[in-house]
Amino acid sequence: MAIREQKVDPQNDLGFGPQPVIKSQPLINKDGSVNVRRKGLSPFNTADNYHTLIKMSWGRFWVVILSGYLIVNLVFASLYVLIGADSLDGASGSNGLSHFLDAFFFSAQTISTVGYGHISPHGVVANSIAAIESMLGLLAFALATGLLYGRFSRPTAKIVYSNNVLISPYKENGKGLMFRISNLRRNVLIDLHIEVIFSYNEMIDGKPVRKFFPLELERSDVSILTLNWTIVHPLDANSPLAEATPEELDRTQASFSVLLKAFDDTFSQTVHSRTSYQYCDMVWDARFIPMFDRDDTGRITLDMSKINKFEKF
Repeated sequence: MAIREQKVDPQNDLGFGPQPVIKSQPLINKDGSVNVRRKGLSPFNTADNYHTLIKMSWGRFWVVILSGYLIVNLVFASLYVLIGADSLDGASGSNGLSHFLDAFFFSAQTISTVGYGHISPHGVVANSIAAIESMLGLLAFALATGLLYGRFSRPTAKIVYSNNVLISPYKENGKGLMFRISNLRRNVLIDLHIEVIFSYNEMIDGKPVRKFFPLELERSDVSILTLNWTIVHPLDANSPLAEATPEELDRTQASFSVLLKAFDDTFSQTVHSRTSYQYCDMVWDARFIPMFDRDDTGRITLDMSKINKFEKF
């Protein structure tokens, strides 16, 4: 038994063309990012700086902000030290290190326009450097504030996907390929639409070629995501996976790309989410454990910790 031949539609290739998957590299990563490494750009290219700062993790973002703040203050502190120990009135440092610390903390006060008044610049050169630093500080803090606002205000979908795709019983004597999702946030997502693209390598004229096929789903749209949603692809006569085996999926490095679109009722904007599953994420002859129950008052409760729970049979 093998993957069933289907008519190829060029519009279903996700933009990767017929490029085969090598060494089990996914086309789309688990976090939804595209697994393509770009090179040949100038090291001074700034076209993507804003998108990088907006989309990077919060940990990396704060490291960048704090590192930039520290480096700028170190540079200006060094300038104050270089123009002489008498460039700062009120500095009480008695040696090189303490004078540098006085200059560093004066720089921190200047760049933030706090100015406690204990230390002040003396002379034209020192005042000029302080004026430049205060101007740069205003611009830098405005930029950092804009980035913070952009990160908080950017509408995103926090969809949690099950770790595995299951081959489970479906209807009478049938089977289906299943995974499930849920909304990690408390906001309301409406008009959800999901697509699952199955792809695998096939040898054509002695060369590996990647083929893409959209899978027909039991239900590809829901009006509102209130609980979890189990996405099901029936393994019937119309499915390219009806006769597929684990060995065949492994050999062809099969994968499933998931594309989700929904309307966020909070931001009144459309949001997107993506992920992918590899053949190694598939579990055969298993079923998901229900995620929801009812409390003593009869109210439905959803246990998010069970999103990945399944049992084999």
